[in-house]
Amino acid sequence: MNTASHSAPHDDPVLREALKRCSPSTYYAACKFRQTRAPDDLRTLVTGVIERFVERDRRAALAAGPATLRLREDLGLDSLTMMEIVMLAEEVLPLTVANDELTQLRTLGDVHDFIARKVAVAPGTSRPATPVATESWDIAAVGESIRQLEANAATSALQRGAH
Repeated sequence: MNTASHSAPHDDPVLREALKRCSPSTYYAACKFRQTRAPDDLRTLVTGVIERFVERDRRAALAAGPATLRLREDLGLDSLTMMEIVMLAEEVLPLTVANDELTQLRTLGDVHDFIARKVAVAPGTSRPATPVATESWDIAAVGESIRQLEANAATSALQRGAH
């Protein structure tokens, strides 16, 4: 039996559409997180969502990812941009964020800790009783699968447009 086929992330067209302006690794982490609830996948997903809104010249600082990285001063995120980030996070994760909670977030570490707490207490989001085995995941194969899915979606859109 091929264990890789049982542990590969499931494609979710709605999730893929929500994260279409994020990196493929962000979508991959989102799919994995939905299956495994692994904290590392959540961290990658959250960082990827933030990266989508950070100016290109500041993304290197985000990639280094120190918890002390300041959202406003170091990443240039204003309150409107933070609202956009929260709206996207609410779309892809089982959480809601109140405006007063948002004002308490100052650093990247604050965001990661806050999201982890919110996801942990969200209704219906308990860890699976038996975690999905991830050691057999072939990242290159998953990346290729994502590229193929995106190509198929683009081809389908072009065909729909032609009719």
